[in-house]
Amino acid sequence: MIRILFKQQLDEKSFRDKRRITIKEVAETTGISRPTLTRLSNNAGYNTNTDTINLLCEYFECEPGDLLKWVED
Repeated sequence: MIRILFKQQLDEKSFRDKRRITIKEVAETTGISRPTLTRLSNNAGYNTNTDTINLLCEYFECEPGDLLKWVED
Protein backbone atom coordinates (compact mmCIF):
# COMPACT_ATOMS: atom_id res chain seq x y z
CA MET A 1 0.00 0.00 0.00
CA ILE A 2 1.09 3.58 -0.54
CA ARG A 3 1.33 5.54 2.68
CA ILE A 4 1.05 9.34 2.65
CA LEU A 5 3.53 10.94 5.02
CA PHE A 6 1.41 14.01 5.70
CA LYS A 7 2.09 14.23 9.45
CA GLN A 8 5.82 13.84 8.94
CA GLN A 9 5.92 16.62 6.34
CA LEU A 10 3.78 18.83 8.58
CA ASP A 11 6.23 18.28 11.45
CA GLU A 12 9.22 19.01 9.19
CA LYS A 13 7.68 22.25 7.91
CA SER A 14 6.79 23.33 11.46
CA PHE A 15 10.39 22.69 12.49
CA ARG A 16 11.83 24.58 9.50
CA ASP A 17 9.46 27.53 10.00
CA LYS A 18 9.93 27.45 13.81
CA ARG A 19 6.20 27.62 14.45
CA ARG A 20 3.19 25.37 14.82
CA ILE A 21 1.32 24.72 11.57
CA THR A 22 -2.25 23.45 11.80
CA ILE A 23 -4.32 21.37 9.42
CA LYS A 24 -6.63 24.38 9.17
CA GLU A 25 -3.75 26.52 7.89
CA VAL A 26 -2.76 23.88 5.33
CA ALA A 27 -6.39 23.65 4.19
CA GLU A 28 -6.74 27.43 3.81
CA THR A 29 -3.42 27.77 1.96
CA THR A 30 -3.80 24.79 -0.40
CA GLY A 31 -7.56 24.72 -0.92
CA ILE A 32 -7.66 21.07 0.15
CA SER A 33 -10.61 20.48 2.46
CA ARG A 34 -9.97 19.88 6.15
CA PRO A 35 -11.79 16.53 6.07
CA THR A 36 -9.51 15.33 3.28
CA LEU A 37 -6.39 16.44 5.16
CA THR A 38 -7.68 14.77 8.34
CA ARG A 39 -8.23 11.52 6.42
CA LEU A 40 -4.73 11.75 4.94
CA SER A 41 -3.38 12.28 8.42
CA ASN A 42 -5.33 9.56 10.23
CA ASN A 43 -6.25 6.81 7.75
CA ALA A 44 -3.43 4.55 6.62
CA GLY A 45 -3.83 3.78 2.94
CA TYR A 46 -6.28 6.63 2.30
CA ASN A 47 -6.79 6.95 -1.45
CA THR A 48 -6.31 10.44 -2.91
CA ASN A 49 -5.58 11.94 -6.32
CA THR A 50 -2.52 13.44 -7.96
CA ASP A 51 -3.95 16.97 -7.74
CA THR A 52 -3.94 16.70 -3.95
CA ILE A 53 -0.41 15.27 -3.94
CA ASN A 54 0.70 18.12 -6.21
CA LEU A 55 -0.80 20.78 -3.91
CA LEU A 56 0.83 19.21 -0.86
CA CYS A 57 4.21 19.01 -2.61
CA GLU A 58 3.94 22.70 -3.47
CA TYR A 59 2.97 23.59 0.09
CA PHE A 60 5.68 21.49 1.75
CA GLU A 61 8.22 22.29 -0.99
CA CYS A 62 8.99 18.61 -1.42
CA GLU A 63 9.07 15.90 -4.07
CA PRO A 64 6.32 13.25 -4.32
CA GLY A 65 8.83 10.70 -3.03
CA ASP A 66 9.14 12.72 0.18
CA LEU A 67 5.38 12.53 0.67
CA LEU A 68 4.69 8.95 -0.45
CA LYS A 69 6.08 5.66 0.83
CA TRP A 70 5.34 2.12 -0.22
CA VAL A 71 4.76 -0.29 2.67
CA GLU A 72 3.90 -3.94 2.49
CA ASP A 73 0.26 -4.73 3.36
